[in-house]
Amino acid sequence: ATVSEPAQKCCTENIQPFLTSILEELMGPVSSGFTEVRSLFDKEVNEIIQDFQKTNDITKLKENMDQLMNLPFNSVKMEPCYLKVNLLQELLQDLKSRFKVYHIDFVIQRTQNFMQELMENAVYTFEQLFSPSRQADSAKVATTIEKVKLRVLK
Repeated sequence: ATVSEPAQKCCTENIQPFLTSILEELMGPVSSGFTEVRSLFDKEVNEIIQDFQKTNDITKLKENMDQLMNLPFNSVKMEPCYLKVNLLQELLQDLKSRFKVYHIDFVIQRTQNFMQELMENAVYTFEQLFSPSRQADSAKVATTIEKVKLRVLK
């Protein structure tokens, strides 16, 4: 009871007026990181489609699908996504001095973990939706992959 009123007053006067602008500033790098994850998934699936259209090789398709399932754990391919979020380092330095925000690396790492989790969910969902169609007519496989990709991206 003794601390509640002064703490509420401090938050109301010193933090709340800045929350909207802080969130907007932080969401830029976060949004661009998640957009990069979406673009990477789209690009990888498009490459699978193009490769299958050229070869019509079901075995190669299976290999490409296995590579897609490992995409969230491929640090080289995921790196551009993670780099977008590294811009938070600079933005959070200002917050650190103004609002005593600590553990900046934790915020960045946690965001990158969410990005990896999003990619894991995307490739898993893609695999689950596409799996029943693998034995379909090879003429329809590329179309089915495209439809599944669009469904996952939705």
